[in-house]
Amino acid sequence: MKLGRQSVIMEIISERDIETQNQLMEALAERGVKSTQATLSRDIRDMRLVKELGPKGNYRYVAAAKQDTPDLDQRLKKIFKESVISYDLAQNILVIKTLPGLANGACSALDGMSIEGLVGTLAGDDTAFLAMRDNVCATNLYKEIDQLF
Repeated sequence: MKLGRQSVIMEIISERDIETQNQLMEALAERGVKSTQATLSRDIRDMRLVKELGPKGNYRYVAAAKQDTPDLDQRLKKIFKESVISYDLAQNILVIKTLPGLANGACSALDGMSIEGLVGTLAGDDTAFLAMRDNVCATNLYKEIDQLF
């Protein structure tokens, strides 16, 4: 439901200028998607939408530029690197061992990165499982982690 709504939001803001949350809520309703202002506000934050000056001189919602991500990726990699003790590959699953209590932080860091083929992460106390789309994606990520260390 959330991903579907957010997908519709992206379609709407790419098709027309949306200046306010109320306009966005109305546009969603036109497409049969009901939303509260609080939910819409969380979606805007989660999707990192920002207001930008449009060609007509009005402000509109747009997806944040990718320019901010290199610094963020570096910080996430640092968090990941400092919490991981070991890692191993089992076909399309990577198993990561962390310091006690840090598996969740390592998974959160990975979830925040743009990793090709990462389907999802699962964290315990000191062990994390990364489900990759296929063996090739898993091997590529394993090699990238190997280079990080």
